[in-house]
Amino acid sequence: MPTSPVDIRDATGADRDWAAALMAGSDPWMRLGATLAACLDMCRDPRYEVYVALRDGKRLGVVILQDKGLAGSPYLKSIAVAEGVRSRGVGSALLDFAEARWRGEARWFFLCVSSFNERARALYERRGYTAVGELPDQVVDGAGETVMRKRL
Repeated sequence: MPTSPVDIRDATGADRDWAAALMAGSDPWMRLGATLAACLDMCRDPRYEVYVALRDGKRLGVVILQDKGLAGSPYLKSIAVAEGVRSRGVGSALLDFAEARWRGEARWFFLCVSSFNERARALYERRGYTAVGELPDQVVDGAGETVMRKRL
């Protein structure tokens, strides 16, 4: 039986709280020391655009975007996919949505990925992102953040 498509919409207040709990309870956020309170602050921050991915009404993932995040270009602040649906196209659908959001308006789209998050980095590289810089010990000692960008 084919899987129904992923729908992506603006996050409601309840979606934002769900997204914060998702992030606070999974890696890389746990390894980076993100608390539920910090994730709630980020998800509720009006400076960020927050979108939720759903399939058949069930929340699957979230993407948090910043319009002028890095060098005046849009920035993917965070992306998270629920554990039971990882590697099933939800992350790619969220990336497609995020890139389409600024295609035609921005030249570059940026994101950062933690040095220990090899699965995410592999996804970004497959999707055409290239590393443009390293930020050692940026969030936690012993782990770096790789700045990546893609031309839109």
